[in-house]
Amino acid sequence: MQFIPTAIPEVIIIEPKVFGDERGYFVETFRQDKLDEFLGFKIDFIQDNESKSSYGVLRGLHYQLAPAAQTKLVRVIKGKVLDIAVDIRVGSPTFGRHVSVELSEQNKRQMLVPRGFAHGFVVLEDDSIFAYKVDNYYSPEHDRGLAFDDAVLSIDWQVSAEHLKLSVKDTQQPSLDQAELFDYGRSLYV
Repeated sequence: MQFIPTAIPEVIIIEPKVFGDERGYFVETFRQDKLDEFLGFKIDFIQDNESKSSYGVLRGLHYQLAPAAQTKLVRVIKGKVLDIAVDIRVGSPTFGRHVSVELSEQNKRQMLVPRGFAHGFVVLEDDSIFAYKVDNYYSPEHDRGLAFDDAVLSIDWQVSAEHLKLSVKDTQQPSLDQAELFDYGRSLYV
């Protein structure tokens, strides 16, 4: 496994080694020991989630406030998505900036999204299956979000507005300047 820091160093791309031949392929999608070694500490993932979506479905930008904040390890099993992580840590040198990474069944890339970041993705191929690990359970009272189309964030979702499909919840999220956010000094992963 290769661990690649992004333009926001706390957001990490993970590229697993893929072993393929005429029969298909084999890949280790998660290695706790390798992740611990890279980070220098352990993240205890406690739940796996999966969603299937059609082209243009946009899910996000979501996060949970403390004490229910979540670190996510996200990947695509089938299809392709554009995955986004937005730094929402007030006082951070990268506050309001985002990382955008294409995750697909072909590239097998994963993205580690720490606490203090809003997360979302848009589906670029029909019948895409998106899977992720979290280190904290879903908590409705701590659930928050950001407007996916906030001009301050300047996110290019790579799908035209007329093709986007959002939940009612995701069409009613606040802008960055109206949202409840994180403090920069708090621990990211634990």
